[in-house]
Amino acid sequence: MPLSATEMASPEAIARYEAVIGLEVHAQLSTATKIFCGCPTSFGEPPNTNVCPVCLGLPGALPVLNRWAVELAIKGALALHCRIRPVSRFARKNYFYPDLPKGYQISQYDEPFAEAGYVDIEAGGEHRRIGVTRVHMEDDAGKSVHEGFQDSSRASYVDLNRSGTPLIEIVSEPDMRTSEEAYAYLTEVKQALQFTDVSTCDMEKGHLRCDANVSVRLRGAEKLGTKAEIKNLNSFRFLKEALDYEIARQVALLDNGEPVQQETRLYDPDRGVTAGMRSKEHAHDYRYFPEPDLVPLRISEDWLAGIEAAMPELPAALRARFIQVYGLREYDASVLTQTRALSDYFETAARVSGDPKTAANWVIGDLSGALKAAGREIGESPVTAKSLGELTRMIAARELSGKLAKEVFAKMFSSGDSAAVVLDREGLRQISDTAALEKVIGDVIAASARQVEQYRGGKTTVLNYLVGQVMKATRGQASVTVVTDLLKQKLG
Repeated sequence: MPLSATEMASPEAIARYEAVIGLEVHAQLSTATKIFCGCPTSFGEPPNTNVCPVCLGLPGALPVLNRWAVELAIKGALALHCRIRPVSRFARKNYFYPDLPKGYQISQYDEPFAEAGYVDIEAGGEHRRIGVTRVHMEDDAGKSVHEGFQDSSRASYVDLNRSGTPLIEIVSEPDMRTSEEAYAYLTEVKQALQFTDVSTCDMEKGHLRCDANVSVRLRGAEKLGTKAEIKNLNSFRFLKEALDYEIARQVALLDNGEPVQQETRLYDPDRGVTAGMRSKEHAHDYRYFPEPDLVPLRISEDWLAGIEAAMPELPAALRARFIQVYGLREYDASVLTQTRALSDYFETAARVSGDPKTAANWVIGDLSGALKAAGREIGESPVTAKSLGELTRMIAARELSGKLAKEVFAKMFSSGDSAAVVLDREGLRQISDTAALEKVIGDVIAASARQVEQYRGGKTTVLNYLVGQVMKATRGQASVTVVTDLLKQKLG
């Protein structure tokens, strides 16, 4: 059994060192076709069916750049506050691997299309700004399949459906110092790409992957330590676990007088360890040279201005607006801006309701709970934002009690009907008729002699108990306002 991070290095030893972390995030762009050909990017197709001479790397086949991929890439870079270069160039990154039929990857090297951005994060109770060195476009390789076949013990298979899929690679500055900061950074990047519809960031489908570069140095030292790169981290939890383990491993080596090797490592989630894969490559190992089959990419001022004008409000700005305009708590604003669909839903519900805080409580609480139990996303909610807004308006106007509202909501969720339809169909309309309520109130007063005596003796808080008894007798259908007024009259 491998040693855990705390067994390799004590908390005291780790505290003497500072980690230096940079992330390389690969996101698949949400295009229908590949970056240099017309093959579809759909997921789950039979192996080697979404292919053509271009993405198979056959001789004589020439790439043609997908304009929509470029627009999405620009939107993603703008969401990360990057500067867009008017001219950029593609390059060939040469290396051999069975799932790379061309023998090279078309990427960008010394002239990427975007650079000098940043991402603001909150981690450990502190605000940090993480620099984004560059964002560049590239095509993805295929996929080597090492298991799942009868002869997997002696053979691997290659599926080239992903070959040529459009990606952006987002390279951060080495500005992160803890696994929590790396987690927060990746969270913000993912939200920005999803809000702008640049990528679905579906990790299960390989739409978002992350490589982490990490080194350690004694606190106060300026010289960087020797870094290791942890490849292909495909979940937020694995990123944090891998970094914590790797930091402890490097600290243990240095504390024992052993050097850290510059290498590429993989994280094994089953064992909770990183393991050496190969020595770390340098840029010159890839023999970069300009892609001869593609002209330089020129992004005009008009094209860029059009893309900027179509940019949606970004998560950080949206959170600030929800707090300022709707008076929401910071936590609630953070939850409601996790996805663009969720924030749009809330805003519609709040507008219809006229009571944003009540609408927020229902979206975060009852609606989210029901969706989770049903295994649905917000876009699949049977209760529309308008319908939830109408329900919360009735609550705010005291046309519905809280208890009855929950009963109505459950029926709305199961049927997809509005609150008004459910109330009429189920006979749950609020009882405001004085004559109808007086008999119920009389019965409650007769059955609550002790509470009535307490009220008349000056303990006015007992009125809440009596109102509750009337609401219970009417299954929550009585108007709280009318019941309260009638009780005061009867008891006065």
